[in-house]
Amino acid sequence: MKIEILGTGCPKCKKLEENARKALDDIGIKAEVIKVTDINEIIDYGVMSPPAIVIDGEVKCSGRIPDIEEIKKWLE
Repeated sequence: MKIEILGTGCPKCKKLEENARKALDDIGIKAEVIKVTDINEIIDYGVMSPPAIVIDGEVKCSGRIPDIEEIKKWLE
């Protein structure tokens, strides 16, 4: 499983990464977590308002910080 956190490194992006890692830990799934900060790569996903989370190539959420429980549902 590959999880990408799209954002420029702002506090919201960092919080989204923290929530994603916590969700992974809570359900015991191993995954590669990558931060994507290049604005062109972010736009290539069609994301216009970071932060965003991409799970296995699919944008699950953008423009807000999903809570840990919501991320767990996407991972299961």
